[in-house]
Amino acid sequence: MLRITVILIVIILVAACSAPQQQPAPQSQPEQVKIGALLGLSGDIATSYGQAQKKGVELAVSEVNDSNYLGAGKQLKLVIADAGPGADTAFSSITSLIETDNVSAIIGPTLSTQAFKADPVAQSHRIPIIAISNTVPGITEMGDFIFRCSLPESTVIGGTIKAAASQLRVVKVAYLWGKDDDYTIAGYRAFKDAVSKNGLKVLADETFSRGDTDFTPQIERIIAQSPDAILVSALAKEAAAIIIQARTLGYTGIIIGGNGFNSTDVIKQAGSYAEGVMAGTAWNIASINTRNLEFISAYQKAYGIKPDQFAAQAYTGTWLLANAIRTAGSSDPQPIRDALAGISNFTTPMGSFSFTQDREPVHPAVVQIVKNGRFTIFK
Repeated sequence: MLRITVILIVIILVAACSAPQQQPAPQSQPEQVKIGALLGLSGDIATSYGQAQKKGVELAVSEVNDSNYLGAGKQLKLVIADAGPGADTAFSSITSLIETDNVSAIIGPTLSTQAFKADPVAQSHRIPIIAISNTVPGITEMGDFIFRCSLPESTVIGGTIKAAASQLRVVKVAYLWGKDDDYTIAGYRAFKDAVSKNGLKVLADETFSRGDTDFTPQIERIIAQSPDAILVSALAKEAAAIIIQARTLGYTGIIIGGNGFNSTDVIKQAGSYAEGVMAGTAWNIASINTRNLEFISAYQKAYGIKPDQFAAQAYTGTWLLANAIRTAGSSDPQPIRDALAGISNFTTPMGSFSFTQDREPVHPAVVQIVKNGRFTIFK
């Protein structure tokens, strides 16, 4: 009898670890609630961001269903749609998720540029949508059904520049930024604001276009000014190329990126040239909070690789949505939206998470630096 009791206790503890229990699941919960994931699964963003996000969402859905988090026999039904590499596909895909698949809520899309096309569709249909990697200003302002669990670029960049100025004595900087993407433009503006607040001197301001592969002219002009740091606002593909070319052209100073640098694909592509690169982040694999350790272990067990920030944010966004569905006890979008708005101090891999009244995220940010081929927390 004692052995049976111990086994039951272990089963209960394991279930509690894999599924955050905020309140009892309501008995009125529908048998199935259909949710959509709008992710960049084709083009150059798929490898850097979209595939990791897909893994994070699928892992969370599997855990929700396996743990009976919504109640015995209650399930999430996941419908995945490709947002493509740009904005037009995101528009048509979200329309299909809502009008054809009849989802109750949506996670995504991958890029901020896509969000400005897709999110108004969700808002017009009054379907809640959670941004899991959109960091530019103006996302939640598009409507009261739009939420964000990815920290805005201004938050993570501000902390990184402050750390570089105070701890690495960065005084002179140069900008290199993408001029034709909502995310990279927002990152540039966040850099400018942080540089101004920290009293740094700007020596050069260079731009590029998405899809460019040769940054030699811009980097040579920057190097000629001898900055302490190059501040780069770029997506992963261009970020890796810029890092490689800056180092091969002889730049030995600090390279600081925005959220686009936080894909492990950047380190993979840049190799040893990525050593010393800095970036602000909403999540770091070195965090020892219990929920993060559980997430990392489950992700590695499921996929045989370590997660990155984009997987962690997608996983978190899915659990936030599951918690809202559980609280609402309904598949109707309005109660789900209202339950999302009420989330406070929810335990996630990114720490204790809350939404503000404006549906923006509240959780800790960290500064990281590449050491020995991986991101580590900068101290």
